[in-house]
Parts: sequence; C-alpha cells; structure tokens
Amino acid sequence: MAYEWKFNPRPYSDEEAKTLLKDLLSPETTDWHYNTHHKGYVTFLNKIEAGLPTADKSAANGNWSDFGELKRRQTWNHAGTVLHDVYWEVLGGDGDASKGAEVVAAIEKEFGSLDAWKADFKATCIASKLSGWGVLTLDQLYSGRVLNVLVDEHHYGAIWGGIPLISCDMFEHAYYHKDGPARAKYLDNFFANLHWGRINARYTKFAK
Repeated sequence: MAYEWKFNPRPYSDEEAKTLLKDLLSPETTDWHYNTHHKGYVTFLNKIEAGLPTADKSAANGNWSDFGELKRRQTWNHAGTVLHDVYWEVLGGDGDASKGAEVVAAIEKEFGSLDAWKADFKATCIASKLSGWGVLTLDQLYSGRVLNVLVDEHHYGAIWGGIPLISCDMFEHAYYHKDGPARAKYLDNFFANLHWGRINARYTKFAK
C-alpha cells in the first residue's frame, strides 16, 4: 500500500486567515495559495507515490524515463509541501519578536541584531528568482547555526540537514494579486505578520 501524504491544516481556519493575513495577502490569495497551490503539491505527491511501485525501473536512464521523472517530481512536490507548511505556520502574528526569545537570541548571535538579520533575509528573498524562497534555516546537521538560505524553485539551493524555521514564498502568485511587482513591500508586510511564538516553538523543538 502506498504511503499517503497529508494536506496539513493551517494554525487558523480559512475564514480566520482572511483577517489575520489581510495586510500581507489578498483574501483571494489566502484561499488560492493554500487550497489550490499548496494542496496541489500534496495531491501530486500521492499520485507519484502510487505510480512509483509499478514504474519500469529497468528503463531508467539519464535522459528520460517514467521512473526518473517520478523521482524528480517527488522532490519538487515534497519540498513545496514542506515549505508551504512552514510558511503558513509562521504567519498570522503581530511581528512582535519579543515572543521568540530563544530563536531571536540565535539570530542575534549569528547576525549581530534582529535588524541585521531582516536586512539579510530581505536581500536573500529579493535575490531569488521569481519562483523561489527565502528560508531561515537551522543547520542542524553541520554547524548548528541559523542561516538565511536562497532556494530557487522549491529545492535548488536547499542544504542537507537544514530545518526551515521561517520560509517566505517568493513565487509571484504569493504576492502579485495584492502588491504587484512590489516585492520589498510584500517582505515588509511579511515581517510584520510573523508569529514569533510559533517560530520559537519550531526552533526549540529542533535545536537540541
């Protein structure tokens, strides 16, 4: 029996999202982004999971095969699902970083100050392609540091052993309906909407 990937709920209802995220996203985007884009990654993960057992492994090669394409799209959809889960989890707050004592201390240790981290994170996001992410990552496997990582698409540039603590979707569908090409404005609103309590909970869960 194939593994079944779950479409995880947000920490707030769809109706609550329209109010909690109103300064960041249009009401339509809060719905489309979660219930169409995000859900689509989970749907295709399950289609891939169902297709892999019967795909012809003997036909695999470095150019094209059913098995190879299923494997390539598996990582794309998996990374898209994980990053979206984190994206929604860390939003819906008031941007008050005093609610994230441990993770803020780790950020200040690495970047010198929270403002310096924000400047670096903002530049990381803006430097991504129009289909990419900025991710505050806990380098759990190697250095133990928190790093701002630029990820193109969903997985190019991600680091092995990295735990995403904050992920910011820089695909145009995330912000264009409300802010158009104003990526910097979207990022300012993103910072103001962060839920540092939930971010801190992610950090303390994995920083051991």
